[in-house]
Amino acid sequence: MTGRVAPFADDADPAFDRLVAEIRACTLCAAVLPRGPRPVVRGRPSSRLLIISQAPGTRVHETGLPFNDHSGDRLRLWLGLDRTRFYDEAAVALMPIGFCYPGREPRGGDRPPRPECAPLWHPRLRPHFARVRLTLLVGGYAVRHYLPAVRREPLSAVVARWRDFLPEYFVLPHPSWRSTLWERRNPWFAAELLPALRAAVAAALAG
Repeated sequence: MTGRVAPFADDADPAFDRLVAEIRACTLCAAVLPRGPRPVVRGRPSSRLLIISQAPGTRVHETGLPFNDHSGDRLRLWLGLDRTRFYDEAAVALMPIGFCYPGREPRGGDRPPRPECAPLWHPRLRPHFARVRLTLLVGGYAVRHYLPAVRREPLSAVVARWRDFLPEYFVLPHPSWRSTLWERRNPWFAAELLPALRAAVAAALAG
């Protein structure tokens, strides 16, 4: 799927631009971020697909481009989108739970997203995405933030009943390398969920 979505005539939104500039200048957590703050967020008021993910990794922190890594390749495969379409801000907005790279756990793996981020910025940012037709919750932190009733459930069990959360949300696991084995153990994901996901994404982006 290629091509660029034509922006709406009223896509200009000075308040949105000021808010994004404020987010990108945020230093609230600077003292606890091992590589310093570099908030990552993308989108325009015309965006029709909103992807709420977890937090940037090291490569995303270095480049400033969300999902610019192997997990992004896997996510784009799941969605049926190429890089051009995925990074078209007039069509796709990307908003993590934590905007900055949180650092590594002592035993390996990234730390959780900073808890200050989503409560501070999401309620201010989401109203500007009023044209969004489909919202994806990618990974456990995004799912549990927006679906607090499932916080005690294993993420696999939540994703297995993905139909329960439509049409408001499409829930997904995080597309890290760990999901490869998980997909093999859960063949319904490729057989049932992915075709429905790709159809929903295509419908949301159809212009």
